[in-house]
Amino acid sequence: MSDQILTPLAALGDHSPRIEKIGSLTIEENPDLAITSIAVRHRRDKDLQTFLMPALGGELPSPGRSVFTSDVSTIWTGVGQWFLIASYAAHPDFAREIKSLIKDTASVTEQTDGWVVFDIIGNNLIPLMERLCNLNGKAMMAGDTTRCLIEHLGCLIICRESFRKFTILGPRSSAASLYHSLVKVAHNVA
Repeated sequence: MSDQILTPLAALGDHSPRIEKIGSLTIEENPDLAITSIAVRHRRDKDLQTFLMPALGGELPSPGRSVFTSDVSTIWTGVGQWFLIASYAAHPDFAREIKSLIKDTASVTEQTDGWVVFDIIGNNLIPLMERLCNLNGKAMMAGDTTRCLIEHLGCLIICRESFRKFTILGPRSSAASLYHSLVKVAHNVA
């Protein structure tokens, strides 16, 4: 029997998340998130809302929107589909928690290791966002969410604080490429 202890790595391959400060911009890898997707089943919209209301403190977000609470962030990802994001430390089996909460009203899929999450923070992120992708960053207000391509990678962009904080979810298998793009553009606008 082996005495080897396995320790998880962040998406960029380090034991701790990478933080890059470039001028007034900060790019932070955020690995401590449990991510679960839900897709409502046919004609179960109202039931799903009823079951999730206590956990979310309100209704599921409408298209192009996100809702943030102290415990769970809910992001609209498509028609009848949402990502639920929480702290991994507080919710190590988040998909199972959600499944037991919503019963058979929606399909639940574990997404935690499928995505890399970067928080980008700075005084004016609009030039950075506009160079990264075809996005009108000036029009995005806190809670707005959109899908777009960054260097041919399908990403989800969430405006956490207008002009000041964005979260980008990208495919974990391309974490290094996405990080390289973020850093390169940050150097160009800093």
